[in-house]
Amino acid sequence: MQAIIQTPTPHLKKSIGYYNKLGFTRIENKLNPLFSDGTSLIEINPDRFARAGVKLYQKDWNNDLIAALSKMAKVSTITNGYKLCDPSGTWIYLLNSKQESNIDLKSIQPSTLGNNAGISIETPNINMSIDIWRLVGFTSQQGDAAKGWVSLTNQQKFTISLMNPETCPHLFYNPSLTFFNGENNLKVIEKIRLLKIPITEEITHFNKEGKVDNIIIRDPGGLGFFLFSD
Repeated sequence: MQAIIQTPTPHLKKSIGYYNKLGFTRIENKLNPLFSDGTSLIEINPDRFARAGVKLYQKDWNNDLIAALSKMAKVSTITNGYKLCDPSGTWIYLLNSKQESNIDLKSIQPSTLGNNAGISIETPNINMSIDIWRLVGFTSQQGDAAKGWVSLTNQQKFTISLMNPETCPHLFYNPSLTFFNGENNLKVIEKIRLLKIPITEEITHFNKEGKVDNIIIRDPGGLGFFLFSD
């Protein structure tokens, strides 16, 4: 099952330029522009009704699965599949298509943003969110829902971290890509400044010296990127 992060855009050329500047690799695609850093696939969708979310592609989504999901969320029929939201408000698109299903990311170099750890989502009902993501093909890997955090992954190693609201002492956008760069994060932040990428928030909470060692940026459509040291 291929997973693609969808980001909307008010200005297609600006969004394409944003990902080019950050060192993402553009992938040939007949539909909307598609970029990758070797870990995630990001589709830029200029449709004015597009919303940030996750597209999941597989050959078919059976009726029993859709019925089970419908007990937990409103599932709507769309072209080539279905859409729903988990309790966080994150859109999930279930598409009956082989589109993008054979993209090999192994040869693609990481972006300027560093070590991609998947997407992060704050949810007001972590157990229900876990149940929904498990139904659509994810399995638990780390964490404990009782302690307010769990990570899940699918067969392609696409990772989602779910957490309780107000877990993190900074701005939060659902969903956001998360990058953990350790001590190298200071160099990543310096590269972001040199590229003149707007910084949404400079974070000093995690050190006593008041040093900006973590930052948040957002693409032109509002998709968040957490660039953290750990």
